[in-house]
Amino acid sequence: MDQINFLNISFLDILDIVLVAVLLFYVFRLIRGTAAINIFIGIAIIYLIWKLTQALGMELLSDILGKFLGGGFIALIIVFQQEIRKFLLMVGSTNIASKKGFLKRFRLFKTELAANSHIDDIVNFCSEMSKIKTGALIVLKRNNSLEFVKMTGDEMEIRVNKPILKSIFYKNSPLHDGAIIVENDVITATRVILPIENTIEIPAHFGLRHRAGLGITTRSDALALIVSEESGQVSYINNGAFILYEDMAELAEIIKEDLS
Repeated sequence: MDQINFLNISFLDILDIVLVAVLLFYVFRLIRGTAAINIFIGIAIIYLIWKLTQALGMELLSDILGKFLGGGFIALIIVFQQEIRKFLLMVGSTNIASKKGFLKRFRLFKTELAANSHIDDIVNFCSEMSKIKTGALIVLKRNNSLEFVKMTGDEMEIRVNKPILKSIFYKNSPLHDGAIIVENDVITATRVILPIENTIEIPAHFGLRHRAGLGITTRSDALALIVSEESGQVSYINNGAFILYEDMAELAEIIKEDLS
């Protein structure tokens, strides 16, 4: 009697599963907190039903679902165009060739980053601006290039500190309007005009600063900090996820973790 192998898994099968899991993880990170997450879940459910109908031999329903998934590929590109653009930006900005870029990317070494000490100054500044209801919009660069928005503002090369931030966002300052770009611990651009995000629902009392913060985080992997001029509320945006913070110490630690 021939032996029946119920499980015949090779190394390539395991590698295939791991790569698919990593891909799904990054796709989820890109669309988390956006309306696209519901579409993604719906597609995943339809795909699982299609596979189930194939396994059960339900040829008619399987054929219909297969044609729907196949013909909907172009529609998916249109629906997820921003997420696809952001994913390609992320792939193209892996920094594998940069010094220690590979090790940082895969977190083989994780140390306390002294370079992130400027985050405390930024968060403390936001806290002070919150008390006097002075608006501010700060973009923190991670891996993706922000040259496509930096060109809309004034190039700078200033080390981050609280007095500099106060002078920029002082209400009568000519640099007050727009966003600033922070790369590592250096302000590289001021008066930057960011793309506006209109597809994500946010509370009606939030204005253009918040939509601009959403816009840059849905088109790149950058982080955004916003101080509302109307309410003084401090908002933190990462991957299009909109979070309001009261505990500034917790916020500083979260930003450092996300930057690391």
